[in-house]
Amino acid sequence: TTAQSIRGHFAAINKHVLDMAKDFPEDKYDYKLKPEMRTFAAVLVHVASGNVYAAKAGRGEKVNWDELDPKNYKTKAEVVALLEKAIADSEGVLKSVPDDSLSKRIEPWMSVIEHSAEHYGLLVAYYRANGLVPPESRPK
Repeated sequence: TTAQSIRGHFAAINKHVLDMAKDFPEDKYDYKLKPEMRTFAAVLVHVASGNVYAAKAGRGEKVNWDELDPKNYKTKAEVVALLEKAIADSEGVLKSVPDDSLSKRIEPWMSVIEHSAEHYGLLVAYYRANGLVPPESRPK
């Protein structure tokens, strides 16, 4: 169903990004592909911002995209904890949305899935630029 598809894609992209957050070496969390780009850690905080937005919007709150400040998350452990909390909260809200309602109104879920998937691709580039293989590309 539409609802199952949205929940499945939302959970899958969140799992991929969280796996990367846990796997990427802590000493490379400040790595940038180019000086004007976000660090690996800042990209993760940005993805977490999307999940926070989805949870608030999914609860029916009037919300704008409030960007979380990466300066508030100084270590890998803090970034991973933020991402885990944001994902758990947003997925909890998504699970509470009735299937028939979700089938009629797919936002903000589809936008956040797309956003997270775009940044997942960027995170793959961070891996490759450091000579690393992303978790999803490793032999099973």
